[in-house]
Amino acid sequence: MSDNFDRIIERKNTYSTQWDFIEDRFGRADLLPFSISDTDFQAPAAILEELRKLVDHGIFGYSRWNHDAFKHAISSYYHRTHQTPVESDWVVYSPSVLYSISVLLRQLTQEQDTILVFDPMYDAFINVIEKNDRRMATVPLDRETNYEIDFALFEEKAALSQVFLLCSPHNPTGKVFSQQEMTEMIKICQKHQVTIISDEIHSDVILFKNTHYPLLNWYNSCENLIIVNSASKTFNIPGLGGSYALIPSKKVRDLFLLQTKERDFVNSPSIMGMVATMTAYNQCQDYTASLVEYIEGNMSYLANYLKEELPEIAFRLPQSTYLAWLDVRGLGYSSETLQKALVNVGKVGIMRGEVYGENGQGFLRMNLGCPRAKMIEGLERMKQSLDYLKDESYVK
Repeated sequence: MSDNFDRIIERKNTYSTQWDFIEDRFGRADLLPFSISDTDFQAPAAILEELRKLVDHGIFGYSRWNHDAFKHAISSYYHRTHQTPVESDWVVYSPSVLYSISVLLRQLTQEQDTILVFDPMYDAFINVIEKNDRRMATVPLDRETNYEIDFALFEEKAALSQVFLLCSPHNPTGKVFSQQEMTEMIKICQKHQVTIISDEIHSDVILFKNTHYPLLNWYNSCENLIIVNSASKTFNIPGLGGSYALIPSKKVRDLFLLQTKERDFVNSPSIMGMVATMTAYNQCQDYTASLVEYIEGNMSYLANYLKEELPEIAFRLPQSTYLAWLDVRGLGYSSETLQKALVNVGKVGIMRGEVYGENGQGFLRMNLGCPRAKMIEGLERMKQSLDYLKDESYVK
């Protein structure tokens, strides 16, 4: 199993955002990156085989997504993986998850309406809310516990909001929301007529025997629920393009299709992305299980390394995702000081926590969707950076 994931594959000079354009974010091009959340793993063999068939055929004409093969692959995946009943008619194509969110926010709200989010949050949520001229109401997750929700504050903010934008499982903390938490969030949103849009793009990578509860498990008790998702994170195919939304409401679904088909003209999908998605959901369950096992190994290695070598950094094993959320408050350095050392001394690119909201200050987000050897080198570079800062001649 681990041989494939242990394999180091050169990604430079492939127009990779993480590898070839790291200077845009960190100011240097010679860094070892642990930044944007794609992985350094090849896509599953079954996907590669289907893509080779397309290439060998050699004709890449216009395609359509509104057929049983695409929609059934998704609905059957939800039934098989999560025991979640999803009707094929609910499935709509979208070029990306963020495009779906942007369209839905414009359809469901007016300018200056309020969107409820947790803090910290997936950083793109900030942009998609602000650039659509919506306001943001934040509910801080408790950093001193397992990122528990203050439901009194949640209801206070929900009463003033039109949409709750949820990331489940949660990026960047790796939290999996419990069945009880999901039930309470949905109950409050239903009470205040708040539509929930749940970005569940990390829902395949559930670690250490935790359980993910898709939002649509509660469809029978609440209709204002929408899931946006893609196979891109799990199977490392974001460059192929394509995602989907699950929209039970026919009214909202028709509005979404009006926008995508008749205004934005994005109804013809990438044939590569569509075939890869169908193959991922129909044939690649074993790959997902092996990926989860490998990421668990990376996370466990990280936990042991920090305990032995960098005990000032606090780390809880995440319940999901391949993203490690590191509490560096115990180091005593400002974010700016720490980043300068990581970039200029260790030459390693790790995301600073405040990118993900005010409640992310004092944290780092490290992408461990990579071969273990790369992760180990990154940790050694981190230690080198911190050893430099610990020099007695250095003033904090």
